[in-house]
Amino acid sequence: MNPMPDLTPMLKQLRLSGILDSIEVRNRQAIENKLSYMDFLATIVTDEIARRNQKKLATALRRANFRNQKTLEEFDFSYNPNINRALVMELASCRFMAEKVGVFIIGPCGTGKSHLAQALGHCAIRAGHSVLFTSAAKMLAQLNAARATNGYERHFAKITGVDLLIIDDFGLKPLRPSQDEDFHDVISERYEKKSTIVTSNLDTPEWTDAFPNRILAEATIDRLRHGAYTVVLEGKSYRSPRPAANASKIAGPKSPKNDTLKGGEKH
Repeated sequence: MNPMPDLTPMLKQLRLSGILDSIEVRNRQAIENKLSYMDFLATIVTDEIARRNQKKLATALRRANFRNQKTLEEFDFSYNPNINRALVMELASCRFMAEKVGVFIIGPCGTGKSHLAQALGHCAIRAGHSVLFTSAAKMLAQLNAARATNGYERHFAKITGVDLLIIDDFGLKPLRPSQDEDFHDVISERYEKKSTIVTSNLDTPEWTDAFPNRILAEATIDRLRHGAYTVVLEGKSYRSPRPAANASKIAGPKSPKNDTLKGGEKH
């Protein structure tokens, strides 16, 4: 007698319906390989755990709101060969999150800042941490919009509560009055509690220029810099145009001479 008609609703009641995806295949394998009942049970339980872990990972990646699914495995270290790979791998271990300090990723456009930041976010998710990726402009616009609908506190709690907040493109646009206050409040709330990654085209001494209020700028950046690791990307842009068909007659853009990554600096 086939037990599946009776087994299916019971598995669903126990919230083990994922087992149905593989149980028939595993049953045939068990018969062919003469597995014991315990070995068969271990196999389908292992399948269920793997399925749940995959579902959990997919949910965490979706909630992270990454711009695109960039991973460290896809990062082309050979493109700018002077990159300090050991430093990047150290950050990928997420030990900086245990320290509750931040990471600055600084460099010109196209050198891989956003890719690297999202890749570190992927590493954090795989290690079981919650992550949120957003641009500075989007984060501040959403906070302002939430204030208008009486949802500011809830959205503020979402931003400040994640284990790793990644703020992309800080300083790309100057902050307006009230935006600098919101940015300060986010950083102040996370200070010494959670880790934050910030990417920027500006060197850190220039960050105060993005704030309309100089005093608020110094207070905010002082908290950001405390214990933070700084990674500086210098090199060719990944977005450089392809060589022209008649390259001998049409001069292409010159690439920067220095292709280095300076890292490990702690403030």
